Amino acid sequence: MTTALEKQFGQPEQAEITAAIAAAEKKTSAEIVPVIAEASGRYDRAEDVAGVWLGLILLAITWALYPPIDTAEGSWAAGHPVQQLVAFLLVTLIGFLVGASLASQFNGLRRLFTPVDQMADEVWLKARAMFFDQRVHHTAGATGVMIYVSLFEHRAVIIADQKILDQLGQDRLNVLCNEMTAGFRTSGIIPSMKSTIDQLGDELGKVLPRETDDVNELSDALILLS
Repeated sequence: MTTALEKQFGQPEQAEITAAIAAAEKKTSAEIVPVIAEASGRYDRAEDVAGVWLGLILLAITWALYPPIDTAEGSWAAGHPVQQLVAFLLVTLIGFLVGASLASQFNGLRRLFTPVDQMADEVWLKARAMFFDQRVHHTAGATGVMIYVSLFEHRAVIIADQKILDQLGQDRLNVLCNEMTAGFRTSGIIPSMKSTIDQLGDELGKVLPRETDDVNELSDALILLS
């Protein structure tokens, strides 16, 4: 079954990235691994927070619109305060359930209630996990580099093995990453990723040129993480 991520980045887009990786690795002994993730964290708390806010908003509206209870002495038309309490509790519960459900379905709403620092941490942790899971750190020359893009958080990171860090430095990788994410807004994800891959190939080719006996240790395919 085709996932939403595979529909967004189909065979043509995947082929473009694979070709860009192959071309870049003709210049360098480094291994470049591209990853696009749907999200790096679950963010359940954001759904709860959205539910609480909607519940409180509906509670306030209900309180403002609820007819006042006539408590005048001798009046048989007076309502019991329990009715009002039940109405308030029911509206708050419904608001919470609806808000949490909406936040689970709409990324923009869930992102609104998720702290920016939390998203940054989740993206970095997931990228590091993928760096090890995909054995990028196990290349013979310690020359693996991963381009990790997480769609939900609108964030990306470029992480590399020690030999690349010694040659380029994390600061330079961060600059390339920032340029890539800026390109997402103007030219799109795939073209911007391709441009960054080309740039990495050029810069790594100068400090870690491809050797005649170099072996392609890792797949050039785009990894889609649903």
